[in-house]
Formats: sequence, C-alpha cells, structure tokens
Amino acid sequence: MSIFKRLFQVGQAQAHSAIDKIEDPIKMTEQGIRDLKKDLQGAMTSLAEVKSIAIRTRKSAENNKKLAADYERKAMILLQKMQNESLDAQEAERLATEALAKKEQHANEATRLFKEAERHDQMAGTLQANVNKIKSSVTTYENDLITLKARARTAASTKKINTQLAKIDSSGTISMLEKMKSKVEEDESLAQAYGDMVSADRNVDEEINQAVNDGPKIVASEHLEELKKKMGIG
Repeated sequence: MSIFKRLFQVGQAQAHSAIDKIEDPIKMTEQGIRDLKKDLQGAMTSLAEVKSIAIRTRKSAENNKKLAADYERKAMILLQKMQNESLDAQEAERLATEALAKKEQHANEATRLFKEAERHDQMAGTLQANVNKIKSSVTTYENDLITLKARARTAASTKKINTQLAKIDSSGTISMLEKMKSKVEEDESLAQAYGDMVSADRNVDEEINQAVNDGPKIVASEHLEELKKKMGIG
C-alpha cells in the first residue's frame, strides 16, 4: 500500500469521525427551544419591571397633579382672606405667590412624569410583542420537534429495512427459484411418465384376463344338478 493511499484512508476516517460528532437536528432543536425559553423568561422579567416602573411613574404624576391643584386652592384661600381683610394683604400676596410657584412646579413635574409613564407604556408594549413572538416560536418549535422525532423514527425504521433488503442477493434468489421451478417441472413430468407406464401395464393385464375368461360359461344351477345326481338325490 502506497503512503499516499494510507494518508487518504486516515483522512477519510477522520472526516467520518468528525461527521459523527455533529449534533443531530433533534438535539439542536431541543437546545434551541431551551435557549428560547431562557430568552422568554428574561423578556417576561423585563416586561414586568417596565410595567412596574410605568405604574409607579403614573402614580407619581397623579400625586404631583393633585399637589398642583392643592397649591392653587391654597393660593385662592389666601387671596380670599386678603379680600375679607382677615390676612394682611402683603403677606397674603407673598404666600399666594409662593403657593402658585409650588403649584407650577408640581404641574410641570406631573407633565414630565406622565410623558415618562407613556414612554414606559410604549416600551412595555414592545416587550409584550417580543414575549408573544417568543411564546409563538416556542410553541411552533415544540410542535416541529414532535414531528421531527416521528420522522426520525420512521426514517430509521425505513433505513433499517432497506439496509436489510439491500443485503439480499436478488439475482441469486431468482436463479435459485428458477432452478427449483425446473426441478419441480422435471419431477412432475417424470411422475406423469411413470403413471402412463402403470396405466399401460394395467391395460395389457386386463386384455389378457379378458381373453382367458372368454368361452362357454357354466351356470351355477348346472353345477347344482350335477352334484345332486352324484349324491343320488332326486
């Protein structure tokens, strides 16, 4: 064996070994489903966190809106007290101005928080779409995996049967059957020939016996009369 041929065989064996180590589609699909489920868990956790932030932000915005309305109400009370002279005008205006400043501050904060809550809602909507998509993918892949496993079993069984059938020498089997057929036909012909010979022998014997038995026949009653005469019976 040449060195080049030996090297080729070694390389071929290594290639076959590498192919055998490649993961089959079923294992790859199962791993893909596990990875998708991990992604799904992460996406659901992120979705819950974003929704929680959106809820807290909206609540904070509502609180600031209420505070703004409350400071406006207080400013109006101060001005009413100034009007009925129950509070010094200069002091009432100073406090009313401070209350309106607080009202403006909380109103601006409420506006900002409402916008932030809306952004969180949009982000939650995007995450929800991703969660739904991953869920759908997991369901699809799990169904595909069931089908793939069934096809793999069928393919393995078919391969096994075809391999066994391929090992059968069809030409040798046909030749053997032809020989058996010829032998049976030969035996059938020989049996028929012997049967014809037996029939021929039987026919000759019958002809001989017929020729021998032909001639005058003695009736039984005649024998009886002869016997009676011999015995002297009248």
